Amino acid sequence: MPDYGVLDGRKDQDKRIIERLLQLRKQLDREIPQRTFQDTLLLATWNIREFDSPKYGDRVPESYYYIAEIIDRFDLVAVQEVNKNLDALYQLCKLLGESWKYLVTDTTEGSKGNNERMAFLYDSRKIRFGGLASQLVLPPVVVKNPETGKMDSHPVTQIARTPLMAGFTSGWTDFILTTVHIIYGQDKANDPERVEEIRQVAQYLKERTEDPSAWARNLILLGDFNIYAPEDDTMKALTGAGFEIPKELQKLPSNAPQTKFYDQIAFRVRPGKLDTTGKAGVFNFFQTVFREKPDEELYIPLMGAGYQKQKTPQERSNYYKQWRTFQMSDHLPMWVELKINYADNYLKNKLPT
Repeated sequence: MPDYGVLDGRKDQDKRIIERLLQLRKQLDREIPQRTFQDTLLLATWNIREFDSPKYGDRVPESYYYIAEIIDRFDLVAVQEVNKNLDALYQLCKLLGESWKYLVTDTTEGSKGNNERMAFLYDSRKIRFGGLASQLVLPPVVVKNPETGKMDSHPVTQIARTPLMAGFTSGWTDFILTTVHIIYGQDKANDPERVEEIRQVAQYLKERTEDPSAWARNLILLGDFNIYAPEDDTMKALTGAGFEIPKELQKLPSNAPQTKFYDQIAFRVRPGKLDTTGKAGVFNFFQTVFREKPDEELYIPLMGAGYQKQKTPQERSNYYKQWRTFQMSDHLPMWVELKINYADNYLKNKLPT
């Protein structure tokens, strides 16, 4: 569990943090399955908004406690929007404790890269890093030169925010995890650039799962795809490459207002090698922490001049709703429970037919 050692219930701010942590823990107990030692794996993806950005002021200390409490309920979490400055990640890992390890990409240069990194956070008591780590680089297109008759290679436009791939082992299962933050592009459902990024990533990974020499042929693709709705071309670009999304997640919006299907967890795995248990969901932490009307007044001193400049109660309320997403996120963590104990199958296969 996270380190609560410095919290002192005699101090007003710490008292609030402790009370909210207790409420958050109850919500987590209700909604997230208990972690097991060897039978199941709890996998999550979470775009933690601009982690960490001073746009609305730095995250206040209590936000880190709530984020750590949520992450600690899972075994392995893909995190998007980790900032170029890693201080926030270091602070989070300090709260999580020594058993929690991380892998992180370098930033993708250029304006579209947005100074972002991708990261995997995992509890090393349960998850073993398999040694495979890579940033996804799309291969060149090979076409026949009409003049020479030879096959020429032509570089392609890479993904704006380079995806992270890594191999992990847990229980009886090896798998490759790939996390993405697909470009937002224009504010429309089927932005062609966004559709193409998803298509290219999904197609590339499909080919990897068909390669018998791949580190593992169980592949999970997850992260922020900026998909508006399940019927959009963006979703078809993902499922069209043969990736399957658990039915428990197909109708679950994951942005804070729960109106968009930005985040996804998709599978291309060998049958009987990495199965879901039927438990999955998104976790709406705003039901417990940084709530709308009950909590706005509490945080006025922390929101500072930006809040005070708002002229009407509605403008101030809107400012608070934005500010709180820079404390927690404008995305909700999405999770799925996986079966990783296949001892029965292994033993049955040893029996004579």
